Amino acid sequence: MDWTEQLEALAKKTKAPNWQAPPNEEATKMALVAPFLHALGYDVFNTAEVMPEFSADLPLVKRGERVDYAILENNQPRILVE
Repeated sequence: MDWTEQLEALAKKTKAPNWQAPPNEEATKMALVAPFLHALGYDVFNTAEVMPEFSADLPLVKRGERVDYAILENNQPRILVE
């Protein structure tokens, strides 16, 4: 299954008649965000690539806060997901 098929399957799951929105942020990350990142080709189980609860002390962006995920490249954040 390629990434477009994975994204379509994820979207279809959320439109199913028996689908219920996740009850909290952690459940949402597990049910929707992690599968979305995985469909895009990221290894959500490899913290060298996808770091959950990343400390995003980035001047002019966020200071002293955490973001839900950081997509890393060479140990540097390239994409922040909140």
